[in-house]
Amino acid sequence: MQKITTLVVDDEQPARDELAFLLKGFPDVEVVGQGRNGPEAVNLIRELTPRLVFLDVQMPGLDGIGVIKKLLEKKIRLPLFVFATAYDHYAVQAFEVNALDYVLKPIARSRLEKAIVKARRMVENSASTQEKLDRLVRMVEDRPIAQKSKLVAKSGGRLILIDSDDIIYASIQDGVISIVTKDIEGQSNFRTVEELQGNLDPRTFWRVHRSYLVNVNRIKEVVPWFKSSYQLRMTDRRQTEIPVSRAQTRKLRELLNL
Repeated sequence: MQKITTLVVDDEQPARDELAFLLKGFPDVEVVGQGRNGPEAVNLIRELTPRLVFLDVQMPGLDGIGVIKKLLEKKIRLPLFVFATAYDHYAVQAFEVNALDYVLKPIARSRLEKAIVKARRMVENSASTQEKLDRLVRMVEDRPIAQKSKLVAKSGGRLILIDSDDIIYASIQDGVISIVTKDIEGQSNFRTVEELQGNLDPRTFWRVHRSYLVNVNRIKEVVPWFKSSYQLRMTDRRQTEIPVSRAQTRKLRELLNL
Protein backbone atom coordinates (compact mmCIF):
# COMPACT_ATOMS: atom_id res chain seq x y z
CA MET A 1 0.00 0.00 0.00
CA GLN A 2 1.45 3.34 -1.07
CA LYS A 3 1.68 5.69 1.90
CA ILE A 4 0.28 9.20 1.55
CA THR A 5 2.89 11.29 3.35
CA THR A 6 1.02 14.05 5.15
CA LEU A 7 1.82 17.32 6.90
CA VAL A 8 -0.48 18.97 9.46
CA VAL A 9 -0.28 22.77 9.79
CA ASP A 10 -2.23 24.73 12.40
CA ASP A 11 -1.24 27.50 14.81
CA GLU A 12 -3.10 25.76 17.66
CA GLN A 13 -1.45 22.66 19.08
CA PRO A 14 -4.68 20.99 20.29
CA ALA A 15 -6.04 21.20 16.75
CA ARG A 16 -2.83 19.70 15.33
CA ASP A 17 -2.82 16.89 17.87
CA GLU A 18 -6.50 16.07 17.28
CA LEU A 19 -6.09 15.90 13.51
CA ALA A 20 -2.89 13.84 13.77
CA PHE A 21 -4.75 11.43 16.07
CA LEU A 22 -7.65 11.09 13.61
CA LEU A 23 -5.25 10.48 10.73
CA LYS A 24 -3.73 7.52 12.58
CA GLY A 25 -6.98 5.71 11.82
CA PHE A 26 -6.10 5.63 8.09
CA PRO A 27 -3.44 2.96 7.46
CA ASP A 28 -2.28 4.47 4.16
CA VAL A 29 -1.74 7.94 5.68
CA GLU A 30 1.62 8.73 7.28
CA VAL A 31 1.95 12.01 9.17
CA VAL A 32 5.56 13.10 8.59
CA GLY A 33 5.45 16.42 10.41
CA GLN A 34 3.51 19.26 11.98
CA GLY A 35 3.81 22.99 11.38
CA ARG A 36 2.82 25.82 13.69
CA ASN A 37 2.60 28.71 11.22
CA GLY A 38 2.85 29.72 7.58
CA PRO A 39 6.64 30.20 7.23
CA GLU A 40 7.22 26.88 9.00
CA ALA A 41 4.76 25.24 6.60
CA VAL A 42 6.71 26.53 3.58
CA ASN A 43 9.99 25.19 4.97
CA LEU A 44 8.53 21.80 5.92
CA ILE A 45 6.90 21.35 2.52
CA ARG A 46 10.22 22.10 0.84
CA GLU A 47 12.18 19.74 3.12
CA LEU A 48 9.71 16.85 3.53
CA THR A 49 7.93 17.00 0.13
CA PRO A 50 4.65 15.59 1.54
CA ARG A 51 1.98 14.40 -0.88
CA LEU A 52 -0.82 15.91 1.23
CA VAL A 53 -1.04 18.93 3.55
CA PHE A 54 -3.86 19.77 5.95
CA LEU A 55 -3.53 23.54 6.12
CA ASP A 56 -5.25 25.93 8.54
CA VAL A 57 -6.64 28.92 6.63
CA GLN A 58 -6.44 31.48 9.43
CA MET A 59 -2.96 31.83 10.90
CA PRO A 60 -1.19 34.97 12.14
CA GLY A 61 1.31 36.43 9.71
CA LEU A 62 1.28 34.12 6.69
CA ASP A 63 -2.14 32.49 6.32
CA GLY A 64 -3.05 29.37 4.33
CA ILE A 65 -3.57 31.21 1.03
CA GLY A 66 -0.29 33.03 1.62
CA VAL A 67 1.52 29.71 2.07
CA ILE A 68 0.46 28.56 -1.40
CA LYS A 69 1.44 31.90 -2.95
CA LYS A 70 4.85 31.70 -1.28
CA LEU A 71 5.40 28.16 -2.57
CA LEU A 72 4.56 29.33 -6.10
CA GLU A 73 6.98 32.26 -5.76
CA LYS A 74 9.76 29.93 -4.66
CA LYS A 75 8.83 27.39 -7.39
CA ILE A 76 8.41 24.65 -4.80
CA ARG A 77 6.36 21.70 -5.95
CA LEU A 78 2.82 21.97 -4.65
CA PRO A 79 1.41 19.02 -2.67
CA LEU A 80 -2.31 18.32 -2.42
CA PHE A 81 -3.98 20.72 0.01
CA VAL A 82 -6.97 20.23 2.29
CA PHE A 83 -7.93 23.47 4.01
CA ALA A 84 -9.07 23.22 7.62
CA THR A 85 -11.17 26.16 8.77
CA ALA A 86 -13.87 27.08 11.25
CA TYR A 87 -15.65 29.21 8.63
CA ASP A 88 -17.28 27.82 5.50
CA HIS A 89 -16.99 31.12 3.58
CA TYR A 90 -13.34 30.22 2.91
CA ALA A 91 -14.49 27.40 0.63
CA VAL A 92 -14.50 29.68 -2.41
CA GLN A 93 -10.92 30.76 -1.77
CA ALA A 94 -9.93 27.13 -1.29
CA PHE A 95 -11.16 26.13 -4.70
CA GLU A 96 -9.74 29.27 -6.34
CA VAL A 97 -6.26 27.99 -5.47
CA ASN A 98 -7.11 24.44 -6.56
CA ALA A 99 -7.28 23.00 -3.06
CA LEU A 100 -8.30 19.36 -3.06
CA ASP A 101 -10.93 19.89 -0.36
CA TYR A 102 -11.77 21.85 2.75
CA VAL A 103 -13.01 20.58 6.11
CA LEU A 104 -14.73 22.50 8.88
CA LYS A 105 -13.48 22.49 12.45
CA PRO A 106 -14.09 20.59 14.61
CA ILE A 107 -13.31 17.90 12.04
CA ALA A 108 -15.60 14.87 12.00
CA ARG A 109 -14.00 11.56 11.10
CA SER A 110 -16.63 10.89 8.43
CA ARG A 111 -15.83 14.20 6.71
CA LEU A 112 -12.10 13.54 7.04
CA GLU A 113 -12.57 10.17 5.38
CA LYS A 114 -14.09 11.85 2.31
CA ALA A 115 -11.05 14.11 2.01
CA ILE A 116 -8.69 11.13 2.31
CA VAL A 117 -10.61 9.28 -0.41
CA LYS A 118 -10.10 12.26 -2.73
CA ALA A 119 -6.40 12.40 -1.88
CA ARG A 120 -5.99 8.66 -2.41
CA ARG A 121 -7.61 8.93 -5.84
CA MET A 122 -5.32 11.81 -6.84
CA VAL A 123 -2.20 9.94 -5.69
CA GLU A 124 -3.23 6.83 -7.61
CA ASN A 125 -3.93 8.91 -10.74
CA SER A 126 -0.50 10.52 -10.40
CA ALA A 127 1.16 7.10 -10.30
CA SER A 128 -0.87 6.06 -13.33
CA THR A 129 0.30 9.18 -15.18
CA GLN A 130 3.92 8.28 -14.46
CA GLU A 131 3.37 4.78 -15.87
CA LYS A 132 1.90 6.30 -19.04
CA LEU A 133 4.88 8.63 -19.32
CA ASP A 134 7.22 5.64 -19.03
CA ARG A 135 5.34 3.94 -21.87
CA LEU A 136 5.60 7.08 -23.99
CA VAL A 137 9.37 7.21 -23.47
CA ARG A 138 9.69 3.50 -24.34
CA MET A 139 7.73 4.11 -27.55
CA VAL A 140 10.17 6.84 -28.51
CA GLU A 141 13.16 4.65 -27.67
CA ASP A 142 11.78 1.79 -29.79
CA ARG A 143 11.61 3.94 -32.93
CA PRO A 144 14.37 3.67 -35.55
CA ILE A 145 17.39 5.66 -34.46
CA ALA A 146 17.95 8.78 -36.54
CA GLN A 147 21.44 9.81 -37.53
CA LYS A 148 23.02 11.56 -34.56
CA SER A 149 23.92 15.20 -35.02
CA LYS A 150 26.32 17.32 -33.03
CA LEU A 151 25.76 20.88 -31.89
CA VAL A 152 28.18 23.49 -30.65
CA ALA A 153 27.74 25.15 -27.27
CA LYS A 154 29.90 27.85 -25.72
CA SER A 155 30.72 27.20 -22.06
CA GLY A 156 33.46 28.74 -19.94
CA GLY A 157 35.08 30.34 -22.96
CA ARG A 158 35.30 26.98 -24.78
CA LEU A 159 33.39 25.61 -27.75
CA ILE A 160 32.05 22.16 -26.90
CA LEU A 161 30.58 19.60 -29.28
CA ILE A 162 27.41 18.02 -27.89
CA ASP A 163 25.57 14.94 -29.17
CA SER A 164 21.97 15.97 -29.76
CA ASP A 165 20.59 13.02 -27.78
CA ASP A 166 22.57 14.22 -24.73
CA ILE A 167 20.56 17.44 -24.63
CA ILE A 168 18.08 17.42 -21.75
CA TYR A 169 16.40 20.70 -22.64
CA ALA A 170 17.04 24.04 -24.29
CA SER A 171 15.65 27.42 -23.27
CA ILE A 172 15.72 30.98 -24.55
CA GLN A 173 15.96 34.12 -22.42
CA ASP A 174 16.71 37.65 -23.61
CA GLY A 175 17.45 36.28 -27.08
CA VAL A 176 20.10 33.82 -25.85
CA ILE A 177 19.55 30.06 -26.21
CA SER A 178 20.96 27.83 -23.47
CA ILE A 179 21.52 24.09 -23.92
CA VAL A 180 21.56 21.86 -20.85
CA THR A 181 23.01 18.34 -20.64
CA LYS A 182 23.85 16.22 -17.62
CA ASP A 183 27.30 17.80 -17.34
CA ILE A 184 27.22 20.98 -19.43
CA GLU A 185 25.23 24.19 -19.61
CA GLY A 186 26.25 26.39 -22.51
CA GLN A 187 25.07 28.95 -25.03
CA SER A 188 24.03 27.84 -28.50
CA ASN A 189 24.98 29.70 -31.68
CA PHE A 190 21.40 29.36 -32.95
CA ARG A 191 19.41 32.59 -32.85
CA THR A 192 15.94 31.12 -32.33
CA VAL A 193 14.38 28.03 -30.80
CA GLU A 194 12.88 27.28 -34.23
CA GLU A 195 16.36 27.12 -35.81
CA LEU A 196 17.59 24.81 -33.07
CA GLN A 197 14.51 22.61 -33.30
CA GLY A 198 15.02 22.28 -37.06
CA ASN A 199 18.39 20.63 -36.41
CA LEU A 200 17.04 18.08 -33.94
CA ASP A 201 15.02 14.88 -34.28
CA PRO A 202 11.34 15.98 -34.19
CA ARG A 203 10.37 12.59 -32.75
CA THR A 204 12.53 13.23 -29.70
CA PHE A 205 12.41 16.98 -29.08
CA TRP A 206 9.15 18.64 -28.10
CA ARG A 207 8.43 22.38 -27.98
CA VAL A 208 6.40 22.37 -24.76
CA HIS A 209 6.52 26.14 -24.32
CA ARG A 210 7.56 29.07 -26.48
CA SER A 211 10.72 29.34 -24.36
CA TYR A 212 11.51 25.65 -23.88
CA LEU A 213 12.40 22.63 -26.01
CA VAL A 214 12.66 19.30 -24.16
CA ASN A 215 14.05 15.85 -24.90
CA VAL A 216 11.15 13.49 -24.13
CA ASN A 217 13.63 10.79 -23.15
CA ARG A 218 14.91 13.08 -20.39
CA ILE A 219 11.59 13.79 -18.69
CA LYS A 220 11.65 12.41 -15.17
CA GLU A 221 8.15 13.27 -13.99
CA VAL A 222 4.96 15.05 -14.98
CA VAL A 223 4.07 17.39 -12.11
CA PRO A 224 0.47 18.64 -11.67
CA TRP A 225 0.68 22.40 -11.20
CA PHE A 226 -1.48 25.46 -10.65
CA LYS A 227 -4.97 25.80 -12.25
CA SER A 228 -4.93 22.37 -13.95
CA SER A 229 -1.59 22.97 -15.65
CA TYR A 230 1.52 20.77 -15.61
CA GLN A 231 5.28 21.05 -15.34
CA LEU A 232 7.88 18.58 -16.57
CA ARG A 233 10.64 17.68 -14.13
CA MET A 234 13.79 16.96 -16.11
CA THR A 235 16.79 14.71 -15.37
CA ASP A 236 19.44 17.44 -15.13
CA ARG A 237 21.29 17.95 -11.87
CA ARG A 238 18.89 20.69 -10.75
CA GLN A 239 15.86 18.59 -11.72
CA THR A 240 14.55 21.67 -13.49
CA GLU A 241 10.77 21.99 -13.70
CA ILE A 242 9.64 23.29 -17.09
CA PRO A 243 6.16 24.74 -17.67
CA VAL A 244 3.89 23.24 -20.31
CA SER A 245 1.94 25.86 -22.28
CA ARG A 246 -1.85 25.72 -22.47
CA ALA A 247 -1.77 24.49 -26.07
CA GLN A 248 0.78 21.81 -25.29
CA THR A 249 -1.09 20.85 -22.10
CA ARG A 250 -3.91 19.65 -24.33
CA LYS A 251 -1.41 17.59 -26.32
CA LEU A 252 0.07 16.19 -23.08
CA ARG A 253 -3.36 15.13 -21.86
CA GLU A 254 -4.06 13.41 -25.18
CA LEU A 255 -0.73 11.58 -25.12
CA LEU A 256 -1.12 10.39 -21.54
CA ASN A 257 -4.94 10.16 -21.38
CA LEU A 258 -5.02 12.58 -18.44
